[in-house]
Amino acid sequence: MNVVLGWPLGTVLALLIVGGAAVIGVGRLGSWRPVVTAAVRAVGQLAAVSLVIVFVLRSGWLTAAFVLFMFGIAAWTSARRITRARHGRWVAASIGVGVAPILGLLLATRIVPANPLAVVPIAGILIGGAMTATSLAGRRALDELTARRGEYEAALALGFTDQDAVRLIVRPTAGQALVPVLDQTRTVGLVTLPGTFVGILLGGGSPLQAGATQLLVLIALLAIEGIAVLITVELVANRKLSPAGWT
Repeated sequence: MNVVLGWPLGTVLALLIVGGAAVIGVGRLGSWRPVVTAAVRAVGQLAAVSLVIVFVLRSGWLTAAFVLFMFGIAAWTSARRITRARHGRWVAASIGVGVAPILGLLLATRIVPANPLAVVPIAGILIGGAMTATSLAGRRALDELTARRGEYEAALALGFTDQDAVRLIVRPTAGQALVPVLDQTRTVGLVTLPGTFVGILLGGGSPLQAGATQLLVLIALLAIEGIAVLITVELVANRKLSPAGWT
């Protein structure tokens, strides 16, 4: 599917941005500004990537550098989403520990061809999934610790170690970060036709090839996001990530 470029596209995008911001503002769901800011950033970033990606895909080294750049941005974004403290840099471990071995496995077995045109989109999907799971798990874990500090202290009084007391509080809710990828996997083909599947079909691939590729992506995301949530919980339990003012 090719979207027709022109003033109708610009007008529709502007209306959607204004409409989304208005819903957030009028419904008092938060500030409308992040909606506008995110949309404007998306326009600029996609325009820049569209120009840069042509050169990136010409070189394996540039592709590797671009994947590392995506990883760095993902870690920075997730860290800011969880905490603005300097220790937020630890979230890079949650993303990297899941993505690196699984992406390496896909390339080593040649399930994913080691060429830039295949590596960049797959790496982007996997890194993006890990970033989302890390952000959701980290924010929920720190919120739970803040709201249920009394239960944490009660667990300490009962003889739990500090790490086990934290795990007792944050594990059940941190696991909810996996709900989006679980729902997507359960309903794929019934409710949604994900971009990877549709993209391969539109690119001339067979339905079987499209289905196999999408299945690979979804199963890889389940594994990666599970690892990301686990590492995030352990970072919180070991005080690498902690709520503001937590002592």
